Amino acid sequence: MIAWLTGRLLRKEADAILLAVSGVAFRVFVSRLLLEKLPPEGEPLTLEIHTQVREDAIQLFGFLRREELSIFESLISLSGIGPKAAMSILSGIDGPDLARAVSEGDLDRLCLVPGIGKKKAERLVHELKDKLSAWVEPDSGEGRNHAAAIGELRSALINLGFKPGEMEKTLTALRQNMAQENRLDVLLPEALKLLRG
Repeated sequence: MIAWLTGRLLRKEADAILLAVSGVAFRVFVSRLLLEKLPPEGEPLTLEIHTQVREDAIQLFGFLRREELSIFESLISLSGIGPKAAMSILSGIDGPDLARAVSEGDLDRLCLVPGIGKKKAERLVHELKDKLSAWVEPDSGEGRNHAAAIGELRSALINLGFKPGEMEKTLTALRQNMAQENRLDVLLPEALKLLRG
């Protein structure tokens, strides 16, 4: 079983990459959010790998960090969620945000992810809350206030007509770049600037 690969990024595809390792090119499926974080083609890359063996295929799924792999493996441990469905979920919300939403029982946040309705969100919370809580970093009071501000910002953007899929990259960028900013009047113009390019 392949658990880890280091090589050179040959090509990016819609839902996968080709990774050259010692003269062999491996196709590794990745989430759309991860695809946006990868270096340019030709650059070195190391990925944590989940290997899926079926009768008709061997498929590789790649992640930059061990916790993202563990979150993916928690998702596929549920009946009815295979690797492609789990990767689709992680294309709509990054692993740490998914872990936080599940551990906090944030059904509204989960329902914004394409492919997750209310029943599936409830099931994720019910079946994965304990597993994923290990991957949630404890927040300071400021962190909790920032999370609430991001939630308000998400609602404001939805009211302005933006779709959940197009906003998640922007919200992730705002979380990382403005970690201590909690005011909607500051966050909303920044988000609109990013969304409009």
